[in-house]
Amino acid sequence: MPASKLVVALIQHACCDDNLTNLSVTELNIREAASRGAQLVLLQELHTSLYFCQTEDTTLFDLAEPIPGPSCEILGHLAAELGVVIVSSLFERRAAGLYHNTAVVFEKDGRIAGTYRKMHIPDDPGYYEKFYFTPGDLGFTPIDTSVGRLGVLVCWDQWFPEAARLMALAGAELLLYPTAIGWDPQDTPEEQARQLEAWVTVQRGHAVANGLPVLACNRIGFEPDPSGQGAGSQFWGNSFIAGPQGEFLARAPADRACVIVYELDMARSESVRRIWPYLRDRRIDAYDDLLKRFRD
Repeated sequence: MPASKLVVALIQHACCDDNLTNLSVTELNIREAASRGAQLVLLQELHTSLYFCQTEDTTLFDLAEPIPGPSCEILGHLAAELGVVIVSSLFERRAAGLYHNTAVVFEKDGRIAGTYRKMHIPDDPGYYEKFYFTPGDLGFTPIDTSVGRLGVLVCWDQWFPEAARLMALAGAELLLYPTAIGWDPQDTPEEQARQLEAWVTVQRGHAVANGLPVLACNRIGFEPDPSGQGAGSQFWGNSFIAGPQGEFLARAPADRACVIVYELDMARSESVRRIWPYLRDRRIDAYDDLLKRFRD
C-alpha cells in the first residue's frame, strides 16, 4: 500500500525549438524536485518541443518518436537514478500516419509503468490537434505505480467531468493533467481572466466531485504562430495542486518557471469521501442519456 504522505512536484517552464535543450531543462528541474524530496514528478504537455499545433504542417510529424524511444530512454534512466516516478507527455509515432498525444509514466526503477493516449482532441484556432493526433484508444484506465494509482489525463481532457469520474471509478488516487494552454494575445484582459478562471475552476470541480487531489502542470512563455497567420499563444502557467475539496494547496505564477513541491496527505480523500459520499449517491439507474450526444 502507498504511504499516506506523498511528496509531489510540478515542473513549469518555457520551451524552445530544440528538443535536447528542452529535455536538459526538464532533467535539471527533475533533479531539483528529487533533491527536495519529490517522489512523483509531473511534467507539462509535449514538454520536449514548442507547442507545434498552432498550424498544420506535415513536416512537424518529424517531431514524433516511438514509445519506447529516445526521450523514454532519457527519462527512464533519470527515474531510475533518482528513484522517482515521472509522468511525461510525448508526441508518439505509433506507425506511419498514426500518431498520438501520449502520457508515459516511468516507475522509479526506470521501466514504463503505463501509458495514456489523449482521448479528447481539440480543433480550434491555434490548437489544430486533430491534424496531428489520433484519439486515444486505451480508455480511461489509471496507471498503477509504487506511489499509487494515477489517473493521468491530458489537457483538453481536463474540461470533461466524465473523464475524471471514470478515472475515479477505476480507483485513481490522484488526477494528473499535463497541459499546454494559453491566451490569444489579441483577447482583452477581461476575456483572458475569464478563460484562466474557467480552467482553474473546472479542474477544482473534478477534485470536489471525486474527492481526489488534482495536479495540473502547464507551460509558460510566448510562442509565435510559425505560419504567421495567427497571433501566437501566451501560455499562462498557473500550474497548481488542489486537494480533495478543491482547495488550493500550491500554485505557480503565470510568467515564471518554477518547480512546485508539496507533501500531499493521501488519507484525506478517504476522510472527505466519508462526509461527501458522491459515489454512494450516484443514480446510475438514471444516467443512460449520458451516452447520447444530445437530448433533442
